[in-house]
Amino acid sequence: MFVSFFPQPKLFFSSAVIWSLAAILFWFFGGEQLGAVFGLPPAAAGVPPIVGISVFWSPPFLWFYLYFAFGVGAFYAFWAWYSPHPWQSWSILVTAGILFLIYFNVQISVAVNAWYGPFFDYVQGLMSGTTASTAGEFYAGQASFVWLALIGMNVSVVNAFIVSHWVFRWRTAMNSYFMANWGQLRHIEGASQRIQEDTMRFSQIMEDLGSSFVQSIMTLIAFLPVMIALQQHITELPIIGTVPQPLVVAAIGWCLFGTLAVMLAGIKLPGLQFRNQRVEAAYRKELVYGEDHADRAQPATTAELFDNVRKNYFRLYFHYIYFNVVRYTYLQADNIFSFIILGPSLVAHKITFGTLNQISNAFGRVTGSLQFLINSWSTIVELQSVHKRLRAFEATLQGEPLPAIDQRYLERQGAEDPT
Repeated sequence: MFVSFFPQPKLFFSSAVIWSLAAILFWFFGGEQLGAVFGLPPAAAGVPPIVGISVFWSPPFLWFYLYFAFGVGAFYAFWAWYSPHPWQSWSILVTAGILFLIYFNVQISVAVNAWYGPFFDYVQGLMSGTTASTAGEFYAGQASFVWLALIGMNVSVVNAFIVSHWVFRWRTAMNSYFMANWGQLRHIEGASQRIQEDTMRFSQIMEDLGSSFVQSIMTLIAFLPVMIALQQHITELPIIGTVPQPLVVAAIGWCLFGTLAVMLAGIKLPGLQFRNQRVEAAYRKELVYGEDHADRAQPATTAELFDNVRKNYFRLYFHYIYFNVVRYTYLQADNIFSFIILGPSLVAHKITFGTLNQISNAFGRVTGSLQFLINSWSTIVELQSVHKRLRAFEATLQGEPLPAIDQRYLERQGAEDPT
Protein backbone atom coordinates (compact mmCIF):
# COMPACT_ATOMS: atom_id res chain seq x y z
CA MET A 1 0.00 0.00 0.00
CA PHE A 2 2.83 2.40 0.78
CA VAL A 3 5.98 1.02 -0.83
CA SER A 4 4.34 1.38 -4.24
CA PHE A 5 4.01 5.16 -3.83
CA PHE A 6 6.58 6.25 -1.25
CA PRO A 7 10.33 5.50 -1.22
CA GLN A 8 11.26 3.25 1.72
CA PRO A 9 8.05 4.11 3.63
CA LYS A 10 9.20 3.59 7.22
CA LEU A 11 12.35 5.66 6.79
CA PHE A 12 10.54 8.15 4.56
CA PHE A 13 7.75 8.94 7.02
CA SER A 14 10.13 9.02 9.96
CA SER A 15 12.40 11.48 8.16
CA ALA A 16 9.38 13.56 7.07
CA VAL A 17 8.20 13.88 10.68
CA ILE A 18 11.70 14.72 11.95
CA TRP A 19 12.36 17.24 9.16
CA SER A 20 8.96 18.90 9.63
CA LEU A 21 9.42 19.12 13.39
CA ALA A 22 12.90 20.60 12.95
CA ALA A 23 11.57 23.17 10.45
CA ILE A 24 8.72 24.14 12.77
CA LEU A 25 10.97 24.49 15.82
CA PHE A 26 13.53 26.51 13.88
CA TRP A 27 10.75 28.78 12.61
CA PHE A 28 9.53 29.56 16.12
CA PHE A 29 13.03 29.88 17.61
CA GLY A 30 14.65 32.20 15.09
CA GLY A 31 13.53 31.33 11.59
CA GLU A 32 10.66 33.82 11.61
CA GLN A 33 13.05 36.66 12.56
CA LEU A 34 15.53 35.52 9.90
CA GLY A 35 13.27 37.04 7.27
CA ALA A 36 14.46 40.50 8.35
CA VAL A 37 17.83 39.69 6.74
CA PHE A 38 16.03 39.47 3.39
CA GLY A 39 13.86 42.52 3.94
CA LEU A 40 10.85 40.50 5.09
CA PRO A 41 10.66 41.09 8.87
CA PRO A 42 7.96 39.67 11.17
CA ALA A 43 5.09 41.86 12.32
CA ALA A 44 6.19 44.40 14.90
CA ALA A 45 5.06 43.81 18.48
CA GLY A 46 2.18 45.98 19.64
CA VAL A 47 1.02 46.79 16.11
CA PRO A 48 -2.63 45.85 15.41
CA PRO A 49 -2.89 42.86 13.09
CA ILE A 50 -3.69 43.42 9.43
CA VAL A 51 -7.38 42.76 8.83
CA GLY A 52 -8.37 41.61 5.36
CA ILE A 53 -6.93 39.84 2.35
CA SER A 54 -3.79 42.02 2.20
CA VAL A 55 -2.34 40.05 5.12
CA PHE A 56 -1.42 37.29 2.66
CA TRP A 57 1.10 39.41 0.78
CA SER A 58 2.51 41.10 3.86
CA PRO A 59 6.27 40.59 4.53
CA PRO A 60 5.80 37.89 7.22
CA PHE A 61 3.70 35.76 4.90
CA LEU A 62 6.00 36.24 1.91
CA TRP A 63 8.92 35.07 4.06
CA PHE A 64 6.98 32.00 5.17
CA TYR A 65 6.28 31.07 1.54
CA LEU A 66 10.02 31.18 0.77
CA TYR A 67 10.88 29.26 3.95
CA PHE A 68 8.35 26.53 3.14
CA ALA A 69 9.59 26.21 -0.46
CA PHE A 70 13.20 25.86 0.73
CA GLY A 71 12.26 23.17 3.28
CA VAL A 72 10.33 21.14 0.71
CA GLY A 73 13.02 21.55 -1.94
CA ALA A 74 15.75 20.33 0.40
CA PHE A 75 13.71 17.30 1.48
CA TYR A 76 12.86 16.39 -2.12
CA ALA A 77 16.46 16.77 -3.28
CA PHE A 78 17.68 14.42 -0.55
CA TRP A 79 15.22 11.64 -1.37
CA ALA A 80 15.68 12.05 -5.12
CA TRP A 81 19.40 11.42 -4.51
CA TYR A 82 19.18 8.84 -1.71
CA SER A 83 16.35 6.63 -2.98
CA PRO A 84 14.87 7.60 -6.36
CA HIS A 85 11.27 6.48 -6.81
CA PRO A 86 9.07 6.65 -9.94
CA TRP A 87 6.29 8.38 -7.98
CA GLN A 88 8.51 10.75 -5.97
CA SER A 89 7.19 13.92 -7.65
CA TRP A 90 3.64 13.05 -6.57
CA SER A 91 4.49 11.56 -3.19
CA ILE A 92 6.73 14.47 -2.16
CA LEU A 93 6.20 17.63 -4.23
CA VAL A 94 2.45 17.33 -4.80
CA THR A 95 1.96 16.21 -1.20
CA ALA A 96 3.80 19.33 -0.06
CA GLY A 97 1.63 21.45 -2.35
CA ILE A 98 -1.51 19.95 -0.81
CA LEU A 99 -0.20 20.63 2.69
CA PHE A 100 0.52 24.23 1.73
CA LEU A 101 -3.00 24.76 0.34
CA ILE A 102 -4.52 23.27 3.49
CA TYR A 103 -2.32 25.57 5.59
CA PHE A 104 -3.33 28.55 3.44
CA ASN A 105 -7.01 27.78 3.94
CA VAL A 106 -6.50 27.50 7.69
CA GLN A 107 -4.87 30.92 7.64
CA ILE A 108 -7.92 32.22 5.75
CA SER A 109 -9.98 31.05 8.73
CA VAL A 110 -7.60 32.82 11.10
CA ALA A 111 -7.93 36.02 9.03
CA VAL A 112 -11.74 35.71 9.15
CA ASN A 113 -11.55 35.29 12.92
CA ALA A 114 -9.45 38.48 13.13
CA TRP A 115 -12.14 40.24 11.07
CA TYR A 116 -14.89 39.13 13.48
CA GLY A 117 -13.66 41.27 16.38
CA PRO A 118 -13.66 44.81 14.95
CA PHE A 119 -16.61 44.23 12.61
CA PHE A 120 -19.00 42.82 15.21
CA ASP A 121 -17.93 45.43 17.75
CA TYR A 122 -18.80 47.95 15.02
CA VAL A 123 -22.19 46.21 14.54
CA GLN A 124 -22.78 46.31 18.29
CA GLY A 125 -22.07 50.03 18.25
CA LEU A 126 -24.59 50.52 15.42
CA MET A 127 -27.23 48.52 17.28
CA SER A 128 -26.73 50.43 20.52
CA GLY A 129 -26.55 53.79 18.76
CA THR A 130 -23.06 54.61 20.08
CA THR A 131 -21.36 54.44 16.65
CA ALA A 132 -22.08 56.73 13.72
CA SER A 133 -21.60 55.26 10.27
CA THR A 134 -22.71 55.28 6.66
CA ALA A 135 -24.05 52.51 4.45
CA GLY A 136 -20.82 52.67 2.43
CA GLU A 137 -18.68 51.99 5.51
CA PHE A 138 -20.94 49.12 6.53
CA TYR A 139 -20.67 47.41 3.14
CA ALA A 140 -16.94 48.09 2.98
CA GLY A 141 -16.56 46.11 6.19
CA GLN A 142 -18.49 43.23 4.66
CA ALA A 143 -16.43 43.42 1.47
CA SER A 144 -13.34 42.56 3.48
CA PHE A 145 -14.99 39.29 4.48
CA VAL A 146 -16.18 38.62 0.92
CA TRP A 147 -12.61 38.75 -0.42
CA LEU A 148 -11.44 36.30 2.24
CA ALA A 149 -14.38 33.98 1.54
CA LEU A 150 -13.82 34.05 -2.23
CA ILE A 151 -10.11 33.30 -1.95
CA GLY A 152 -10.78 30.53 0.58
CA MET A 153 -13.47 28.97 -1.61
CA ASN A 154 -11.27 28.95 -4.72
CA VAL A 155 -8.30 27.54 -2.82
CA SER A 156 -10.56 24.76 -1.50
CA VAL A 157 -11.75 23.93 -5.02
CA VAL A 158 -8.19 23.81 -6.39
CA ASN A 159 -7.01 21.71 -3.45
CA ALA A 160 -9.89 19.23 -3.82
CA PHE A 161 -9.03 18.83 -7.52
CA ILE A 162 -5.34 18.21 -6.80
CA VAL A 163 -6.09 15.82 -3.91
CA SER A 164 -8.41 13.76 -6.13
CA HIS A 165 -5.68 13.37 -8.76
CA TRP A 166 -3.06 12.65 -6.07
CA VAL A 167 -5.17 9.88 -4.55
CA PHE A 168 -5.84 8.32 -7.95
CA ARG A 169 -2.09 8.32 -8.64
CA TRP A 170 -1.66 6.43 -5.37
CA ARG A 171 -4.30 3.93 -6.44
CA THR A 172 -2.53 3.59 -9.81
CA ALA A 173 0.75 2.87 -8.02
CA MET A 174 -0.89 0.21 -5.82
CA ASN A 175 -2.64 -1.35 -8.80
CA SER A 176 0.59 -1.53 -10.83
CA TYR A 177 2.52 -2.97 -7.89
CA PHE A 178 -0.03 -5.69 -7.11
CA MET A 179 -0.54 -6.63 -10.76
CA ALA A 180 3.22 -6.96 -11.22
CA ASN A 181 3.04 -9.63 -8.48
CA TRP A 182 -0.26 -11.17 -9.60
CA GLY A 183 1.23 -14.65 -9.84
CA GLN A 184 1.83 -14.70 -6.09
CA LEU A 185 -1.41 -12.97 -5.16
CA ARG A 186 -4.05 -14.62 -7.34
CA HIS A 187 -4.61 -17.47 -4.84
CA ILE A 188 -5.68 -15.15 -2.01
CA GLU A 189 -9.40 -15.11 -1.37
CA GLY A 190 -11.07 -12.31 -3.33
CA ALA A 191 -7.80 -11.26 -4.98
CA SER A 192 -9.50 -9.52 -7.89
CA GLN A 193 -11.87 -7.67 -5.59
CA ARG A 194 -9.02 -6.58 -3.34
CA ILE A 195 -7.04 -5.14 -6.22
CA GLN A 196 -9.97 -3.48 -7.97
CA GLU A 197 -12.30 -2.46 -5.13
CA ASP A 198 -10.21 -2.38 -1.97
CA THR A 199 -7.47 -0.23 -3.50
CA MET A 200 -10.22 2.14 -4.70
CA ARG A 201 -11.83 2.24 -1.25
CA PHE A 202 -8.47 2.62 0.47
CA SER A 203 -7.51 5.57 -1.72
CA GLN A 204 -10.91 7.25 -1.30
CA ILE A 205 -10.86 6.83 2.48
CA MET A 206 -7.31 8.14 2.65
CA GLU A 207 -8.42 11.15 0.60
CA ASP A 208 -11.15 12.01 3.10
CA LEU A 209 -9.44 10.91 6.28
CA GLY A 210 -5.95 12.16 5.41
CA SER A 211 -7.12 15.62 4.38
CA SER A 212 -9.29 15.93 7.49
CA PHE A 213 -6.45 14.84 9.76
CA VAL A 214 -3.91 17.26 8.29
CA GLN A 215 -6.43 20.10 8.39
CA SER A 216 -7.23 19.30 12.02
CA ILE A 217 -3.56 19.43 13.00
CA MET A 218 -2.93 22.69 11.12
CA THR A 219 -6.11 24.25 12.50
CA LEU A 220 -5.02 23.33 16.01
CA ILE A 221 -1.57 24.85 15.47
CA ALA A 222 -3.01 28.03 13.96
CA PHE A 223 -5.92 28.65 16.35
CA LEU A 224 -4.43 27.58 19.67
CA PRO A 225 -2.28 30.77 19.91
CA VAL A 226 -5.33 32.82 18.85
CA MET A 227 -7.43 31.26 21.62
CA ILE A 228 -4.67 31.75 24.18
CA ALA A 229 -4.48 35.45 23.26
CA LEU A 230 -8.27 35.84 23.52
CA GLN A 231 -8.62 34.11 26.89
CA GLN A 232 -7.39 37.25 28.66
CA HIS A 233 -11.08 38.19 28.67
CA ILE A 234 -12.06 34.98 30.51
CA THR A 235 -11.27 34.81 34.22
CA GLU A 236 -13.18 31.78 35.43
CA LEU A 237 -15.07 28.68 34.34
CA PRO A 238 -18.48 27.50 35.53
CA ILE A 239 -18.31 25.17 38.57
CA ILE A 240 -14.49 24.94 38.41
CA GLY A 241 -13.91 28.63 39.07
CA THR A 242 -10.63 30.46 38.40
CA VAL A 243 -7.96 28.36 36.65
CA PRO A 244 -4.88 29.25 34.58
CA GLN A 245 -5.40 29.03 30.80
CA PRO A 246 -9.17 28.54 31.22
CA LEU A 247 -10.08 28.13 27.54
CA VAL A 248 -7.26 25.67 26.89
CA VAL A 249 -8.19 23.63 29.98
CA ALA A 250 -11.88 23.61 28.96
CA ALA A 251 -11.13 22.64 25.33
CA ILE A 252 -8.74 19.80 26.18
CA GLY A 253 -10.89 18.45 29.01
CA TRP A 254 -14.09 18.52 26.95
CA CYS A 255 -12.51 16.88 23.89
CA LEU A 256 -10.68 14.26 25.95
CA PHE A 257 -13.96 13.32 27.62
CA GLY A 258 -15.76 13.03 24.29
CA THR A 259 -12.98 11.09 22.56
CA LEU A 260 -12.71 8.52 25.35
CA ALA A 261 -16.49 8.11 25.48
CA VAL A 262 -16.75 7.54 21.74
CA MET A 263 -13.74 5.21 21.62
CA LEU A 264 -15.14 3.06 24.43
CA ALA A 265 -18.57 2.98 22.78
CA GLY A 266 -17.08 1.97 19.42
CA ILE A 267 -14.35 -0.39 20.58
CA LYS A 268 -16.05 -3.45 19.03
CA LEU A 269 -16.85 -1.90 15.67
CA PRO A 270 -13.54 -2.56 13.80
CA GLY A 271 -13.70 -6.30 14.54
CA LEU A 272 -17.38 -6.49 13.57
CA GLN A 273 -16.72 -4.62 10.34
CA PHE A 274 -13.88 -6.97 9.46
CA ARG A 275 -16.11 -10.01 10.10
CA ASN A 276 -18.61 -8.48 7.69
CA GLN A 277 -15.90 -8.28 5.05
CA ARG A 278 -15.13 -11.97 5.59
CA VAL A 279 -18.70 -13.25 5.24
CA GLU A 280 -19.31 -10.94 2.26
CA ALA A 281 -16.16 -12.31 0.60
CA ALA A 282 -17.24 -15.91 1.20
CA TYR A 283 -20.69 -15.25 -0.25
CA ARG A 284 -19.32 -13.38 -3.27
CA LYS A 285 -16.74 -16.10 -3.93
CA GLU A 286 -19.40 -18.83 -4.04
CA LEU A 287 -21.45 -16.79 -6.50
CA VAL A 288 -18.38 -16.28 -8.70
CA TYR A 289 -17.76 -20.05 -8.77
CA GLY A 290 -21.42 -20.55 -9.60
CA GLU A 291 -20.92 -18.58 -12.81
CA ASP A 292 -18.56 -21.26 -14.18
CA HIS A 293 -19.58 -24.45 -12.33
CA ALA A 294 -23.15 -25.76 -12.31
CA ASP A 295 -22.64 -27.62 -9.03
CA ARG A 296 -21.63 -24.46 -7.14
CA ALA A 297 -23.80 -21.66 -5.70
CA GLN A 298 -26.66 -24.06 -4.97
CA PRO A 299 -29.66 -22.58 -3.10
CA ALA A 300 -28.88 -24.33 0.18
CA THR A 301 -25.26 -23.16 0.16
CA THR A 302 -25.99 -19.57 -0.84
CA ALA A 303 -28.85 -19.37 1.66
CA GLU A 304 -26.50 -20.41 4.46
CA LEU A 305 -23.81 -17.95 3.34
CA PHE A 306 -26.31 -15.10 3.05
CA ASP A 307 -27.71 -15.98 6.47
CA ASN A 308 -24.20 -15.39 7.84
CA VAL A 309 -24.16 -12.02 6.08
CA ARG A 310 -27.54 -11.11 7.61
CA LYS A 311 -26.51 -12.15 11.15
CA ASN A 312 -23.29 -10.11 10.99
CA TYR A 313 -25.02 -7.00 9.68
CA PHE A 314 -27.75 -7.20 12.32
CA ARG A 315 -25.08 -7.58 15.01
CA LEU A 316 -23.24 -4.56 13.61
CA TYR A 317 -26.44 -2.47 13.48
CA PHE A 318 -27.14 -3.29 17.13
CA HIS A 319 -23.71 -2.16 18.29
CA TYR A 320 -24.03 1.05 16.26
CA ILE A 321 -27.14 1.98 18.30
CA TYR A 322 -25.31 2.74 21.54
CA PHE A 323 -22.30 4.09 19.63
CA ASN A 324 -24.48 6.65 17.85
CA VAL A 325 -26.32 7.53 21.08
CA VAL A 326 -23.01 8.44 22.72
CA ARG A 327 -21.62 10.18 19.65
CA TYR A 328 -24.64 12.31 18.73
CA THR A 329 -25.40 13.23 22.33
CA TYR A 330 -21.88 14.56 22.72
CA LEU A 331 -21.97 16.46 19.41
CA GLN A 332 -25.28 18.10 20.31
CA ALA A 333 -23.91 19.18 23.69
CA ASP A 334 -20.84 20.52 21.90
CA ASN A 335 -23.01 23.09 20.09
CA ILE A 336 -23.63 25.04 23.32
CA PHE A 337 -20.53 24.14 25.32
CA SER A 338 -18.63 27.32 24.40
CA PHE A 339 -21.54 29.48 25.60
CA ILE A 340 -21.65 27.52 28.86
CA ILE A 341 -18.01 28.27 29.65
CA LEU A 342 -18.41 31.91 28.57
CA GLY A 343 -21.46 32.35 30.80
CA PRO A 344 -19.72 33.98 33.82
CA SER A 345 -17.86 36.46 31.60
CA LEU A 346 -21.00 37.37 29.64
CA VAL A 347 -23.02 37.92 32.82
CA ALA A 348 -20.20 40.09 34.24
CA HIS A 349 -20.13 42.23 31.02
CA LYS A 350 -16.43 41.42 30.46
CA ILE A 351 -16.61 40.70 26.72
CA THR A 352 -18.10 42.54 23.76
CA PHE A 353 -20.10 41.09 20.87
CA GLY A 354 -17.03 41.04 18.62
CA THR A 355 -14.88 39.32 21.23
CA LEU A 356 -17.66 36.79 21.85
CA ASN A 357 -17.66 35.86 18.15
CA GLN A 358 -13.88 35.62 18.04
CA ILE A 359 -13.69 33.40 21.13
CA SER A 360 -16.59 31.18 20.04
CA ASN A 361 -15.08 30.70 16.58
CA ALA A 362 -11.54 30.04 17.84
CA PHE A 363 -12.81 27.70 20.57
CA GLY A 364 -14.93 25.82 18.04
CA ARG A 365 -11.98 25.45 15.68
CA VAL A 366 -9.71 24.11 18.42
CA THR A 367 -12.28 21.67 19.80
CA GLY A 368 -13.20 20.60 16.27
CA SER A 369 -9.55 19.72 15.65
CA LEU A 370 -9.29 17.81 18.91
CA GLN A 371 -12.50 15.94 18.04
CA PHE A 372 -11.01 14.39 14.91
CA LEU A 373 -11.44 10.84 16.22
CA ILE A 374 -15.05 11.51 17.20
CA ASN A 375 -16.00 12.89 13.80
CA SER A 376 -14.05 10.26 11.84
CA TRP A 377 -14.52 7.09 13.89
CA SER A 378 -16.85 5.38 11.39
CA THR A 379 -14.45 6.14 8.55
CA ILE A 380 -11.50 4.89 10.61
CA VAL A 381 -13.38 1.63 11.25
CA GLU A 382 -13.89 1.17 7.50
CA LEU A 383 -10.24 1.98 6.80
CA GLN A 384 -9.10 -0.62 9.33
CA SER A 385 -11.25 -3.21 7.62
CA VAL A 386 -9.86 -2.45 4.15
CA HIS A 387 -6.33 -2.26 5.54
CA LYS A 388 -6.59 -5.76 7.02
CA ARG A 389 -7.64 -7.18 3.66
CA LEU A 390 -4.85 -5.48 1.72
CA ARG A 391 -2.30 -6.51 4.35
CA ALA A 392 -2.79 -10.11 3.20
CA PHE A 393 -1.22 -9.13 -0.13
CA GLU A 394 1.81 -7.61 1.56
CA ALA A 395 2.12 -10.60 3.89
CA THR A 396 2.28 -12.88 0.85
CA LEU A 397 4.90 -10.80 -0.94
CA GLN A 398 7.01 -10.41 2.21
CA GLY A 399 6.80 -14.09 3.18
CA GLU A 400 4.79 -13.42 6.37
CA PRO A 401 2.11 -15.84 7.65
CA LEU A 402 -1.25 -15.21 5.99
CA PRO A 403 -4.24 -14.13 8.09
CA ALA A 404 -6.36 -17.13 9.12
CA ILE A 405 -9.16 -16.42 6.64
CA ASP A 406 -6.76 -16.44 3.69
CA GLN A 407 -4.85 -19.48 4.91
CA ARG A 408 -8.09 -21.46 5.14
CA TYR A 409 -8.98 -20.39 1.63
CA LEU A 410 -5.67 -21.67 0.24
CA GLU A 411 -6.17 -25.02 1.97
CA ARG A 412 -9.74 -25.25 0.69
CA GLN A 413 -8.72 -24.49 -2.90
CA GLY A 414 -5.67 -26.75 -2.99
CA ALA A 415 -7.45 -29.62 -4.74
CA GLU A 416 -9.04 -27.37 -7.38
CA ASP A 417 -6.01 -25.26 -8.20
CA PRO A 418 -2.76 -27.19 -7.64
CA THR A 419 -0.64 -24.18 -8.57
